[in-house]
Amino acid sequence: MSIADIRKNAEQKMTRSIESFKNELQKIRTGRAHPGILDQVQIDYYGSMVPISQVANVSLLDARTITVQPWEKGMGPKIEKAIRESDLGLNPSAQGDLLRVPMPALTEERRRDLTKVVRNAGEDSKVAIRNLRRDANDQAKKLTKDKEISEDDERRSLDDLQKLTDRYIAEVDRLIAAKEAEILAV
Repeated sequence: MSIADIRKNAEQKMTRSIESFKNELQKIRTGRAHPGILDQVQIDYYGSMVPISQVANVSLLDARTITVQPWEKGMGPKIEKAIRESDLGLNPSAQGDLLRVPMPALTEERRRDLTKVVRNAGEDSKVAIRNLRRDANDQAKKLTKDKEISEDDERRSLDDLQKLTDRYIAEVDRLIAAKEAEILAV
């Protein structure tokens, strides 16, 4: 394994870590409706648990209302119950087969709690990125120990990995700031 391979591998893993963090942020609800909010809600569909998107059409009616249109007749009450029992704090209302899920306005206290959740998720992502840097540094040090690269190459590699890490940490900070601004916007 060469220094270039170590860097490329670390960069790919850091990119995946950022993508995972972005997905985590999408699950944190703001005052606006977003169909992805219901992605983690599971429905009992003939004995197996599946996401709502696999048994119904989830779309936006307006900025604060999600509509859920089940594909089968008897699924409406099951979907309604699953949304109600989820930890999202949503209260769907049925109109025939169509379910309307209004997004309640967030209180100031709830907004502050959500910003703490965002910061914690961001910190977890930063820790994951730093762990990837540590692993890559260890691999570079092992190459030096095995006399496959010089100490100067190792030093350059460590500096390069630190710059890469700083860039990804800055991206996490930018995502945190954007999500906090979105949550705190009234």
